[in-house]
Amino acid sequence: MYDKLWLIPFFPLVGSIINGLLGKKIKNEKVIGGISTVAIALSFVVSCKYFFQLLGDTDKTHESIVASWMSVGSLQVDWGFLLDPLSALMIMVVTGVGSLIHLYSIGYMHGEEGFYRFFSYLNLFCFSMLMLVLGNNALVMFVGWEGVGLCSYLLIGYYFEKKSAGDAAKKAFVVNRIGDFGFLLGLFLLFWTLGSKGVWTIQFTEIAANAHLLESGGVIVTIITLCFFLGACGKSAQIPLFTWLPDAMEGPTPVSALIHAATMVTAGVYMIGRMCGLFAMAPTTMMVVATVGAATALFAATIGLAQNDIKRVLAYSTVSQLGYMFLAMGVGAFSAGIFHLMTHAFFKACLFLGSGSVIHGMHHGYHHAHLHDDPQDMRNMGGLRKKMPITFITFLVSTIAISGIPLFSGFFSKDEILWWSFGSNRGHWSLWLLGAIAAGMTAFYMFRLVFMTFYGEQRTDARAKDHIPESPLTITIPLMVLGVLAVIGGYVGVPAILGGANHIHHYFEPVFGEAIKLNNISAHGSHATEYALMAISVGIAVFGIFLAWTMYVKNPALPGQFVAKFTGLHRVIFNKWYVDEIYDALFVNPTKRLGTFLWRGIDVRVVDGIVNGVGKLVNVGSMLLRYTQTGYVHNYAFMMVVGMLFIVGFYILR
Repeated sequence: MYDKLWLIPFFPLVGSIINGLLGKKIKNEKVIGGISTVAIALSFVVSCKYFFQLLGDTDKTHESIVASWMSVGSLQVDWGFLLDPLSALMIMVVTGVGSLIHLYSIGYMHGEEGFYRFFSYLNLFCFSMLMLVLGNNALVMFVGWEGVGLCSYLLIGYYFEKKSAGDAAKKAFVVNRIGDFGFLLGLFLLFWTLGSKGVWTIQFTEIAANAHLLESGGVIVTIITLCFFLGACGKSAQIPLFTWLPDAMEGPTPVSALIHAATMVTAGVYMIGRMCGLFAMAPTTMMVVATVGAATALFAATIGLAQNDIKRVLAYSTVSQLGYMFLAMGVGAFSAGIFHLMTHAFFKACLFLGSGSVIHGMHHGYHHAHLHDDPQDMRNMGGLRKKMPITFITFLVSTIAISGIPLFSGFFSKDEILWWSFGSNRGHWSLWLLGAIAAGMTAFYMFRLVFMTFYGEQRTDARAKDHIPESPLTITIPLMVLGVLAVIGGYVGVPAILGGANHIHHYFEPVFGEAIKLNNISAHGSHATEYALMAISVGIAVFGIFLAWTMYVKNPALPGQFVAKFTGLHRVIFNKWYVDEIYDALFVNPTKRLGTFLWRGIDVRVVDGIVNGVGKLVNVGSMLLRYTQTGYVHNYAFMMVVGMLFIVGFYILR
């Protein structure tokens, strides 16, 4: 019944291979883009089939074994896939949003020299993410885990001739290796601990069934989950491993959308959801997860306040929103965290693709006027809503959604997270406060982006103003679809207090229900408290929007006055709290110096010295020995006499 799950990752893998091997010969952009888009679209069709089939099935967990992978002692690892409500939703997000990003890329990447290479990597990225979310055991997940890391490196560094792109790709790769080290440590410790109790397994269903063998709240389960959380911090860009994600903007805009919305950064959140049984048993770890998530949400939001690059604003927004998801996971609101992952995929993909549409239009105008101004700097924009109406409308509704305004998707998921962070027995009012302040900042800097880009006087160079067009249909159609989803996507999770049935919570009950029940995780409080918290969070968001309108529409001189008055604070925030510089001073530069010392002191002097010394010794010996082979008979006779005298002398002296 579910034996064809392998088709879901298979189609994008085939698309990647075809374009990777034959794309340079095909050359036709429509054919290359069509192959990749059809491949991921076919995966979406199969995903829809199994998603709706699962909805009507009484048994919500199904495994499909493709092949036997490895057998070591009592451990049998199969290459298999797991379909349950969690993985079913994830494959819908990956393939659905991924299909729209592929279609968008056909128009956006037109004319690029490495067009075929880009689409091959894009398909491979989706394949890796599908392996990650469908894997029925930790090793298959880890194959996908490393696959998305590789693809992020390839796509972030797509413009490899640019040093900044190459550096950003290497940074993403290295930072993620730190997180991957934690993931592997956690996996090895979990495997050994369960094995010591007679259960040698890395299969998710068996891990969940045998989690009770670990001591709830004990040291071992805490260390295991903290190691897994380190891995999640790397993939999902949480403090302290968040610095790679903003630099990932060096890749093409569709890559940013794919990384930030449908793949890669959601992997850490998904992994915690998949391991919810273990995390629920480790209250200390969950508090760490919630605290780091709330801190990241607020910290990244502060940086977003002062950025002028349209994509970097969205990048820090992603880091902040991921913080909300981890906050949800930490307070036991697993379904709310995945719910926000889904709604975020809709409005963030729309926002990134919308920013790409703006950049596309700005670049067209600059190209026509033979200018080289920065098409991503919001200070060069303004008044674009009249030039790009479809881009503007879709961008606006997505901004309203991410700001948490009622009736839009982000409101329902974010409000549930804030409620759980306050009312859960794993939460605390301080976590709610950090989340609420971050929500206000999000509303401010996102509407700052909208007002600077689409409102006011057009600040573009006069020679380019009249040559900024609306983007073609291949770009605007995905924007319109995602814009609609940004509005309606949250209605599957309308809470009971607002008259809804919270379908998303019931949908995830088979996945998270047992872990929540066994560990007595719950959110409690009166309706009056819930209404009050909801009103406060919405009020904070509305105030943030009003403040942005006052500063960037009503009185555009205010930002300059504020910067002049608080120059030091602005400089610190603009420079991202100097985190990169601190990391360079504490870790990067000392590591480079250590590497230089090891190279010069150990490699050159010791290793090379020994090897070269042996060579020199052989060379000297050969120089001495060559005098014994001169070709002259009297030399040989002399050596024979010397030899005989040596032998006679030896026997006499003995």
